[in-house]
Amino acid sequence: MADAKTIDGKAFALGLRQRVATGVADFVGQGHAKPGLATVLVGADPASQVYVRSKGKLAVELGMASIDRKLPAETTEQELLALIAGLNADPAVNGILVQLPLPKHIDTAKILLAIDPAKDVDGFHPINVGRLGSIAPGAPLDFPVPCTPLGVTMLLQDALGTLGGNHAVVVGRSNLVGRPVAQLLLRLDCTVTITHSRTRDLPALCRQADILVVAIGKTEFVRGDWIKPGAAVIDVGINRIPTADGKSRLVGDVAFAEAQQVAGHLTPVPGGVGPMTVACLMYNTLQAARRAAGLPYLAV
Repeated sequence: MADAKTIDGKAFALGLRQRVATGVADFVGQGHAKPGLATVLVGADPASQVYVRSKGKLAVELGMASIDRKLPAETTEQELLALIAGLNADPAVNGILVQLPLPKHIDTAKILLAIDPAKDVDGFHPINVGRLGSIAPGAPLDFPVPCTPLGVTMLLQDALGTLGGNHAVVVGRSNLVGRPVAQLLLRLDCTVTITHSRTRDLPALCRQADILVVAIGKTEFVRGDWIKPGAAVIDVGINRIPTADGKSRLVGDVAFAEAQQVAGHLTPVPGGVGPMTVACLMYNTLQAARRAAGLPYLAV
């Protein structure tokens, strides 16, 4: 069997970013203010600083307004809640992203709950989680959806076309990836099985999958002989492992070289799902601005 076709998330994300930039230009050209993305960073975690800076930079590149709010680590929960209340009330802000993790003295759940669901571009607010859980098959995603799961389904639709009728097995049940991916695949008429660390005979279930989405956080956990020949495999995992030269490299939750010999389509790590997350954040911000202006959902 020929090697699996690589699903190039980096290239797709670049195209999505370009389509979002076009959508922003059209939106502003109709007389609306630039879509505004507010990022909130509490403390000085180096990785978080890099993430926030990259998101703000990309927003500006795509024609949006970037609103940065950097707060010291000793910021109180009440001070952070007051800042979020101000962003909720600000018509120039269409999306609010609070960078996690927050300092231990702040209740993360309370902070995320305080964000206006219409501006919750991460898609984590319980109201948006409920909307996704109750969406009708094929209905438009006219509310914020978690970025990584949205990116997964975009890549699958691009690679396979119509997904209806496929048996999709999701390995992982997290609120960030596993559960929302399953809901999005149900919306696209897949038959969905959710598995996790307590699932019995997981390899046998994986072998039934036409679509296998792996987000379990374990290095090269899914082996080649777990995969149905010709299946589409989406590896959401990002794990750093040491190399012989004392450095490190990134690998996924799927044993890539083994899977490549069996699967029909396969995402690499890096360069697969990862680039889609921030591109979908920009997509969500544009959609939030359109909804605030009373405009319909824009398919890009």
